[in-house]
Amino acid sequence: MNKWKRLQILALLMVFSLLAAACGGGNGGTGTNTGSTNSSKNNTQAEGGSADNVKLRIMWWGSQPRHEATLKALEAYTAKNPHVTFEPEYSGMDGYLDKLSTQAAAHNEPDIFQMDPGWISDWTSRNQLEELDTKVKLDELTPSLLPIGQRDGKQYGVPLGSVAFGMIYDKAALEKLGATMPKDGWTWDDFFALAEEVKPKLAEGQYFTLDYAGNYFMFSAYHYAKGKGTLITEDGKFNIDEATFLEWTKKFEQLRKDGLVPPADLNASDKEMDPTADLLVNGKILFRYSFSNNYTTWDSMKEGAYDLVTMPRAEEAGGWLKPSMYFSLSPNSKHKEEAAKFIDWFINDPEAGAILGTARGVPANAKIAESLIPNLPEGEKVGMKLIDATTPDGQIFTTGPEGWVNFIDKDFPLVRDELSFGRTTPEKAYESLKKAAQEYE
Repeated sequence: MNKWKRLQILALLMVFSLLAAACGGGNGGTGTNTGSTNSSKNNTQAEGGSADNVKLRIMWWGSQPRHEATLKALEAYTAKNPHVTFEPEYSGMDGYLDKLSTQAAAHNEPDIFQMDPGWISDWTSRNQLEELDTKVKLDELTPSLLPIGQRDGKQYGVPLGSVAFGMIYDKAALEKLGATMPKDGWTWDDFFALAEEVKPKLAEGQYFTLDYAGNYFMFSAYHYAKGKGTLITEDGKFNIDEATFLEWTKKFEQLRKDGLVPPADLNASDKEMDPTADLLVNGKILFRYSFSNNYTTWDSMKEGAYDLVTMPRAEEAGGWLKPSMYFSLSPNSKHKEEAAKFIDWFINDPEAGAILGTARGVPANAKIAESLIPNLPEGEKVGMKLIDATTPDGQIFTTGPEGWVNFIDKDFPLVRDELSFGRTTPEKAYESLKKAAQEYE
């Protein structure tokens, strides 16, 4: 069996055992755009001009390659269904949730919108998502990716793919420095030792990594690796181990003193995968966290310069596999049937799968994922390598309990900035988080 096919199937099978938040994600992107993709037949047709002609608003975040692939998919769908046109809204991750939340509060959200796994429980609790079980075919999707998109046994988010959480590094820069290359399975001790190794070799204005002292996802990886579990328990209790938090933040305090992370203002200016503001792309840092599906975007900006490596480990693994993102349907949509038909096509049709590739991670439809393997570009095989290395003992991914989104998206970033700018101490930062958590427990 083809090597990459074996890796793909292994990854798809193993995700369910991990209860498969980045990256968001951690997934950032470049550019912001609102436009319209219409077939020539429908360019002059106004919304609502005919009962048969509909225009669907659709919103997502991502990088330029994801934008381009998605726009091609919309065009392909309109070519097959001339009565359906689209009004796409797309951007990077920054500000996406705030914009979508504002629209939803005014009942003016798009018909279809991309959701992070961590948001779905809050949105369903507010009845802001439409049930999709009876509208979209789900039986060919990887079963383990479905639960996070559910509430009370009903599906409100359709999974689009799965990804692995690890790190991307500037391989070319490390080679030029004559530094040790990281290897899959490396440890946090290796990570901080490498920082010390490169310290005398860095050029002026060059740094080892971003200031991750107060970064929720990076600290989660460290907390996991130290065997301390999730930062918030499934039953909604603050679970940050104080000694582990102080150890982590004080390590970064030392990196800050040693000039191994960027000054606070430069650190705050970083915009992931923005060619003008990404500090990795601009040669300012050597390491940053990444999801497996984002490698091709960085590679497109500086071909051959980067590589992926597993998230460092300690007593346990630090990285995890997770559902990349979901599509959801607005309960306020006037075109629910057509919107659901499009979502079904987007995840289940081989033509859509060929167009979209791994722009949102390994496709959730196992048959489509398998069909892509023979033609995967070399860059996407790098992402598959990270999935393969993370799969055997990667951590269990969880979105956490309902109601903690603001703690993750607002309270934690506030502490992050205070640490980076030197406005608080690690001890006070811990107390701030503990106090903030009381509102959500």
